[in-house]
Amino acid sequence: MSGDGPPLRLGLSCSVLPPDPERNLFKNRPLVYVEQSMVDWLLSSGQRVYLVPFERPALHRPERIAAWIDDLDGLVLTGGTDLAPESYGERPRDPAWAGDPERDAYELALVRRALETATPVFGVCRGLQLLNVALGGTLYQDIATDRPGARVHRDPGPYHRLEHEVEIVAGSGLHALYGTTRGRVNSVHHQGIRDLGAGLAVEARCPEDGVIESVRLVRSPAHPRAWAHAVQWHPEFQEPGDTHLLAREPLLDAFVDACRRRRDERESRP
Repeated sequence: MSGDGPPLRLGLSCSVLPPDPERNLFKNRPLVYVEQSMVDWLLSSGQRVYLVPFERPALHRPERIAAWIDDLDGLVLTGGTDLAPESYGERPRDPAWAGDPERDAYELALVRRALETATPVFGVCRGLQLLNVALGGTLYQDIATDRPGARVHRDPGPYHRLEHEVEIVAGSGLHALYGTTRGRVNSVHHQGIRDLGAGLAVEARCPEDGVIESVRLVRSPAHPRAWAHAVQWHPEFQEPGDTHLLAREPLLDAFVDACRRRRDERESRP
């Protein structure tokens, strides 16, 4: 990785739980949270990790969103609930796919500010889908419904132990990281990219059904040096040193390297 200096400041978008009268802990109170293994994975790089809180007033105050992003060296878009179809111009065809429009608005504001300022963005699962929607793309509301014959991409039983092969695009950034055009990943999603967002390039697909598994930003009208990469799988769920899946370290190293380059660039300005 390039450069030295103090630890980077990496911000994580948070998940949101609405009030629930059936919940014993924090009964009927709204919660924001992040899954522990994501924090552990990012901390393993030696960086500082911060939760960027969901803040309803900030959705109507762009300066609040700007303040959060401008204080960070990189933004991680985490997994979680479905995106609301309204966020990409559709209506939910099933109540179970309604998603969370407020979380969408919060994260879309974060990622757009990050792209405008060339703050590197890394997305995981929902984060890949959100990056795509932020750039004008759309989603399959449910892969099994919208792509009959597709393999199962989410099974509550094995959950993160459900796995499949991926085919990596030759010559892509992902190919450069791994030096191979084949790999194996976990699979914990029922939605996926339908129409690709502007400026994104596909870097990996599931060879069984063509579902997009990784994208990278290759051009951005927001900033000529904007950097964004996202994967549909959950590298943070993998055990360190797991050898039968694509190693998680190259993804994190590449993101951290991009964040460090961007910080060095900012600090070198007169």
